[in-house]
Amino acid sequence: MKKTIVTLLMLVLCFASCKKEIKTEIVTTAATDTIKTKQPITEEPLDSVAQMKAWTAYATPGNSHKMMADEIGTWNCDMTFWMEPKAKPEKATSTANIKMILGGRYQETNYQGKMMGQSFEGKSTLAYNNASKEYTTTFIDNMGTGMLVAIGKYFENTKSIEFKGDMINPLNGKKTPYREIYTIVDAKTRKMEMFEVKKGEEYKSMEIIMKKK
Repeated sequence: MKKTIVTLLMLVLCFASCKKEIKTEIVTTAATDTIKTKQPITEEPLDSVAQMKAWTAYATPGNSHKMMADEIGTWNCDMTFWMEPKAKPEKATSTANIKMILGGRYQETNYQGKMMGQSFEGKSTLAYNNASKEYTTTFIDNMGTGMLVAIGKYFENTKSIEFKGDMINPLNGKKTPYREIYTIVDAKTRKMEMFEVKKGEEYKSMEIIMKKK
C-alpha cells in the first residue's frame, strides 16, 4: 500500500513538473515572438559638422542674453503686496543687484531689504534657452524653503515676458498656479507683477517697480 501511495505521488509530481515546463516554454516562445515583431525606432544621426553647429548655436549668447545684460547694475525696488483679493495693500522696499554669470549666459539677481518687519534676502536666476526659445526664472529667499520655477516667452508688442509656474501653498502643501509678467517700461524702469489663484480666481498678489540707480 505504501509503495502504491509513493508511486502515485511521484506520478503527480512528475505530471506537475511537465506542465510547468510546457507552460514555461509557451511563455518563452510568446515573449520571443513579441520581441521579434517590435520595430526599432531609429533617428538619423547628425554628421559631426551639423552636431558641432547645433551645439555652438545652443551655447552662444544672443540678443535675448544681451537684453538681460542691459540690466546689470543696482536697482531700487518699490514693492506692493496683496495677501487676499481686494485686501489692503502692504508696502516694502528692497535693493536688487543684477549681474551676468557663466560667460554672459545667465542673469543672477540678489535682493536685500525689509519685509513685514523682517530682514529680507532673495536670489533669482534668469535663463534664455536657445534651443527651446523660452525663458526660465527661479527664485529663493530666506522666508521659505521652496523654489519658484517658471517658464515664459517674450512678447515684443508689450516688451514683456509672461512666466507661468506652480507654487506650494504652505498651509495645505498643495500646488497652485501662478503667473508673472515682467515688463521693460524704459531703459531705467522695470515692472514685475505676480498673479496667484485663490478659490479658483486669479488676483494680483504683488507688484514691484524697479528703478535703476
